[in-house]
Amino acid sequence: MKIIVILAFVGILAALFGAGVLMLRRNKGKASMAHALAWRVGLSVALFLFLMFSAYMGWIKPGGVPVAN
Repeated sequence: MKIIVILAFVGILAALFGAGVLMLRRNKGKASMAHALAWRVGLSVALFLFLMFSAYMGWIKPGGVPVAN
């Protein structure tokens, strides 16, 4: 489970880095940067949905913050 989450974060950061590189290049169109940012958003939503599904299926247990009495 941890490996899947880590790989998703690496993919999100790679898409963000790619969009940044494309933004700094003057000769590339803005459509490439928009596609890279769309991939980042898609990966982020997919990771969120996967974590919600994992919690629903019981694969992960939410820990929460301990409440002091």
